Amino acid sequence: MMSTRVLGLGPALRKAVFSPRIVRNQIVLRNVAAKRGVQTQSLPPSASIEILNKQRLKRPSSPHFTIYQPQLTWLGSIANRMTGAALSVLLYGFSLAYLISPTNFSSAKVVEYVKQVPDSVKYAGKVILAAPFAFHSFNGLRHLGWDMGYFLSLKGAYRSGYAVLGATALGTVALVLM
Repeated sequence: MMSTRVLGLGPALRKAVFSPRIVRNQIVLRNVAAKRGVQTQSLPPSASIEILNKQRLKRPSSPHFTIYQPQLTWLGSIANRMTGAALSVLLYGFSLAYLISPTNFSSAKVVEYVKQVPDSVKYAGKVILAAPFAFHSFNGLRHLGWDMGYFLSLKGAYRSGYAVLGATALGTVALVLM
């Protein structure tokens, strides 16, 4: 077991502990702490909402996106989320429908149904399916580029955004004409 004598700290510790200045400071701190009081009051639970509403009025409010001019970056982000959700709903919806009733949603039945539909409806349906798929795919590549550190400047973000829109248009046309 180590003692203060072995380390040579005995005199230093005695001086620090028994110094009159330390004793004086402790008395002053005790007096300050004794004089300082905290006042509390008991409030009914209904008063908490009133206090909260008063505090909310004093907080700064963040500007909502509706007051900003639309920008390509956040419009692309919103569209990416919407197309991803729509494509997921279609995929899971068809998958569940096939699991529930495989005879009605078999490939042969789907092909039979599509043969009966007029060409204008077929092309409209293809556009409705191809455009979100193309946009989500190309915008996903854009996000991968951002993850790797490319196109992070304002100019790069806009260039890649316009490239995604152009590739979406070309990809949609290519998918519809297949």
